[in-house]
Amino acid sequence: MLYIIGIGINEFKSLPLGSMEILRSSDIVYVERFTGFISDEFVRNLSDTLQMKNASKSRIDIDIKFIKRWFIEDGREILENAQKSLVCILVYGDPLVATTYNELLVRARKLSIDFKIVHSSSGILSLMGESGLQPYKFGKMVTMMDDPMSSITVYDTIYENMCLGLHTLILTEYNNDDGKNNFQSSSDPFYLSPRRVIELLLEREEEIKLLNFSIETYGMVASKIGQKGSTISSGTIKSLLKLGYSGGPNSIIIPGRLHFIEVDSIKYLTNMIDEPTDNTERVSRLAHRMLDKYLPNTKVAVDNMYHLIRTESYGLSKDYAPVIENAENYLLDAQNFYNQGKLELAILSVGYAEGLIDSIRFQKNINPW
Repeated sequence: MLYIIGIGINEFKSLPLGSMEILRSSDIVYVERFTGFISDEFVRNLSDTLQMKNASKSRIDIDIKFIKRWFIEDGREILENAQKSLVCILVYGDPLVATTYNELLVRARKLSIDFKIVHSSSGILSLMGESGLQPYKFGKMVTMMDDPMSSITVYDTIYENMCLGLHTLILTEYNNDDGKNNFQSSSDPFYLSPRRVIELLLEREEEIKLLNFSIETYGMVASKIGQKGSTISSGTIKSLLKLGYSGGPNSIIIPGRLHFIEVDSIKYLTNMIDEPTDNTERVSRLAHRMLDKYLPNTKVAVDNMYHLIRTESYGLSKDYAPVIENAENYLLDAQNFYNQGKLELAILSVGYAEGLIDSIRFQKNINPW
């Protein structure tokens, strides 16, 4: 039998009560701290509590082991033990928020191993709630690593969410792999600083220039949610860079379009440094940039083609006029779609107009652009 138990976000205090009976009956308890940090103190409290619950017994025979990510991903020893013993895995937060366990459960099912999930509080949902932002207005979440190349995916994700008016939750790198033995004890975990995340995004903006991500962009930093001294600070990037950060876990939220209720929540439920602003107004959408370039250029090409037809230059007779009229109609459609915010249709229409112009251009070896 295999149990995967979430311990919540406040270590022993948030461990589900129902899980204690399961742990009491377990043969092996694995504790992983790659999903989130779990202290040695948690294990001591757990052992002490299990000893009290088993006071009537002469001894308690539960093997508690710290394990690394590769051990879960490999999974063979876990599944072999679960076929003949009661095995528990203790996970920070809610266990199935960490996608690592889905594959393990599929493999258990294929081997006809019974399993059960004991859910608990999730750090992700908790910080969304405490931020005051509406959870269903969050778009795709993303993780920032210390590697500068990681900022490309993060930047693109913020841009895609921002174009839809959605908030972006940026999880930050956490690492507790101390390079010791497979069943390691506690070490000082690495938490990526929110300041480093912001600096990487500012660097990426210099190259891509779509978000207009700057010191005036509005952001939120959530630190140590569920722990003593947890904070959520909100303000411009300029203000957030001035704050001191230590430890973790840390997450950053780049809000999209804010509802007035969300604005009030930021004011009264977070450590607000600056008044909230709408980040979506700063976004330079790629479609807008394309159309702002292609629409006037195509208009010039259409006018030039009409001039060549009127003067019958390059052998262009009035027989070509209907083709240019169609190109002009497509161009008008493109402008109307652009005004209506139907950007995909606008790009498609201007593409048709350009295609008609280019068909004459290549046939007559002229360049009206």
